Order: sequence, then structure tokens, then C-alpha cells
Amino acid sequence: MAGFEEYEDYDAVGLAALIRAGDVSAGDVLEAAISRCEARNPALNAVVMELFDHGRKAASADLPSGPLAGVPYLIKDLGATLAGTPTTGGSKFMADVVPDADSETVLRLKAAGMTIFGKTNTCEFGMSITCEPQLYGPTRNPWDDAVTPGGSSGGAASAVAARILPAAHASDGFGSIRVPASCCGLVGMKPTRGRNSFAPGLGERMGGIVAEHTVSITVRDHAAILDATAGPAPGDPYFAPPPERPWLEEVEADPGKLRIGITRGGATGAKTDGEHARVLDETAAVLEGLGHTVEEADPPIVNDEMQQIFRTLMASNAAQTIRLHPTKGRLPEEGEVERVVAATAEKGESVTGYDVFLAQGRMHQAARRMAAYHATHDVLLTPGLGHMPPKLGWLDMMLDDADEYWDRVAAFSPFTVWFNLTGQPAISLPVGATDEGFPVSVHAVGRFADEATLFRLSAQLEAAVPWRDRKPAGLPAA
Repeated sequence: MAGFEEYEDYDAVGLAALIRAGDVSAGDVLEAAISRCEARNPALNAVVMELFDHGRKAASADLPSGPLAGVPYLIKDLGATLAGTPTTGGSKFMADVVPDADSETVLRLKAAGMTIFGKTNTCEFGMSITCEPQLYGPTRNPWDDAVTPGGSSGGAASAVAARILPAAHASDGFGSIRVPASCCGLVGMKPTRGRNSFAPGLGERMGGIVAEHTVSITVRDHAAILDATAGPAPGDPYFAPPPERPWLEEVEADPGKLRIGITRGGATGAKTDGEHARVLDETAAVLEGLGHTVEEADPPIVNDEMQQIFRTLMASNAAQTIRLHPTKGRLPEEGEVERVVAATAEKGESVTGYDVFLAQGRMHQAARRMAAYHATHDVLLTPGLGHMPPKLGWLDMMLDDADEYWDRVAAFSPFTVWFNLTGQPAISLPVGATDEGFPVSVHAVGRFADEATLFRLSAQLEAAVPWRDRKPAGLPAA
């Protein structure tokens, strides 16, 4: 397979199968990824740290057996740490932070045989659903370079959409896996609270609303990567119940006849645009054709309340993140962090412990209401976004008015943050498109700790409405 021209025809599980069978080497697969990175990344600014030699060393080593061995991978420049390489979180203030240990997620990715060859762009501290940091500059969407690729995992989604690789590491505290997946025509799952460990540095992130996982071109890649990374590390404060069997097996399983509730916002107060409402209705019709029971059923959620809970936790988290700088021991000087970050962190300095515990109590009450909802509905289906991806610059963290900024975030993606707060698994699926071919997604939500049902249903939808071969036109040749 000289040059491995067929590289883009395979997802991560497919590439690993080829390597395992001896049809292609891990080195050849990595070089195919690197050549695409060199050809396509200059126009995208998705990969901000090239670690090609690190990847080549891993690809030349003895690989474990398994569904991911030899697969090239990129990690987000936030949260997950790779020993000896900077973890900036997209921030000038953190640009000098060089962790001395791999995070648990990275250790498990390495143990699965994945070859890490770079780090992807993120907005500052992950505090947006776009990817336009002052440190590295904006990442562009391969489908339309004028609009956002989403965020905060925008670099990961842009790289995967451009077929630099089939899957990349991502994380999600408001929708930061699912929003860029929606913007870039990918699959993006936020797992259950406590599913993946934040060891060794943290027990949880932002009161338990952040989760790490991936964006990918197929559902089964999500399952295989979660199989590799899930589970507690010693000392974790809590963790999700383990699955009954590997999630990779779930994508082959019949979901049975499910009871699916759909909402366009309705009584929750959230709103969506015509494109997302249309694709939601079309998806509901497909699901009915597959034998599921589908009915309109708004969840017991008040959108304004959920957005306010998030803002309280985000403010306190912004202050905490700055205070936890390992060496500086001071607050940022003007220009060291972006204006919205500075304003949000300043607000966080005045958030009391009572405010935080009250916010967490309210989010736990919402989780109990959603548990009652799922007694009669196996899955909730919502629009993927509130409206189509805006132009770069609209979600500008250099805005002077932080409240206006957060209002724009809430309008762009009202549905995703609900399930960061309740802790449920949720997945964005690129089932639709505009007349011009731009991807449009739906968002499916399962019971707490029930990724299995979401994997079964998502794989069934993927077979019924194939999206894997959809990719942006005009990608530079590798």
C-alpha cells in the first residue's frame, strides 16, 4: 500500500484492523496522517503543536493487540496532559505550563496503542463554544472557513472534518464536544459524569460537569475509544457504573423498540432555528420507520435556570483555574487573559461557597427530574444547536460585555449544557444538511450511565442515514 492513498476511507477501528492484519504498517498510517496535516492544517489552524517525532517513535514500537493499536491521534491542548509538552489551555497566561506527567486519559490512549502526534487548538480555558484564542488565533471550519468550527474542541473537530485523522481527543463542559461535532459534520459524545478519570491532577472538573472523550467520523470509533479510556483511577471521588459488556459490541446490537421523546425547546424556553427543527422532524420520521415510538415530550428543564447555574459554576471555575497556575502565584496582568475570561473570573472571585453549593444542588434536582422523565422515555432527542454556526468573531472573548457574550453562547447552543449539569450521556449525530450541503445535527440523550442504548440507536441511525462519506469539498491533496 505505497503511500496508503486509501487512508481516508477508514475510521479508527478500520485502520487498526488493517494494521493488525499486516495490510499496512502503523508507520505508514501515521505518515498518511502527517502528510494531510502538513497539507491541510495551514489553512485551518487546527493543530497548534506538531509532535510528529513523538508519534513516529510510538508507531515504531511494539503495539498491543486491540481495536485501536497504531491509530494516529491528536489531543486537545486543554485538560489532557502529555509529559514534557506545554498545556496552555489556549491562554497566554498558561503558555509556560509544562506538565511532568501524562494524564490518566493519555496513559490509557497510549496503552491502547494510539500514536499521539500533535495537540489541537482550543479557546482560552475552554470557555467558549468557538475556537478563537488570542494565543494561537482562530481555527477555521473546513466546510466554510468564514464560520466557526465550534468549540472548545474546535481544533479537534476541524482536523477530523478535514480527514487529517478519523478521530481526535475532545472535552465538554457546556457542549464542547457536541457543538464542534455539529458544526463540522461529526459524531460527538459526552459520556456520563464520572465515566473517564481526571487523574492525577483533579477529581472532577467544574463541579462534575466536564467530561473527556472524542470527536469522530463514526459511532463505533466512539465506542472503541470509550472502551479504552473509561473507568476510575485510584482516589477518584466517584465514578459511573461499569458497562455490562464492551461498548464496541453495543454498536452491533439491536436497540429494540425504544420510546423516544422529542423537543424543539417548547416549555423549556429554549429556541432553535428552522434548519435544526426540520432535521429533527426528518430524524423523528426515520426513527418511526425503524419501529420506535416517537412523541413530542419536553423534558422537565427550564433553560434560563440551567444557563444561570452554568454561569455560576463557570465564574468560580475561571477564578480557580487562574489561581491554580503552578508557578506565577498572582492574578493575570492586563492582556494576559482575554476580556471575557477576566470579567468572568472577576465575578468568580465574589461567588461564595453557598452560591456554588446552591448551584450544584439545583443541578442535582434537575438530574432527578430527568431520571423521572426517562422512566417513560428511553431517549430524548433535541436539535443539535440553537442556530447555524455563526461567522468567526461573533463569539468573541474580547467583547467588553461579558453578559452579552454568555447570552450569545446560550442562544447558539441552548440544549447541550443541560446534560453537562444532569450528568447524562448525550451524543450529536450529523444526520442532516442544508440545501447547500452544510451539516446539520440532532442531539440524543440517554439515561444516566446508559451509553449502551445511545450507541445502539446511533449506530442504527448511522446505517439508515449514512454520513461517513460526507466531507468538505476542495480539501488539499496530501
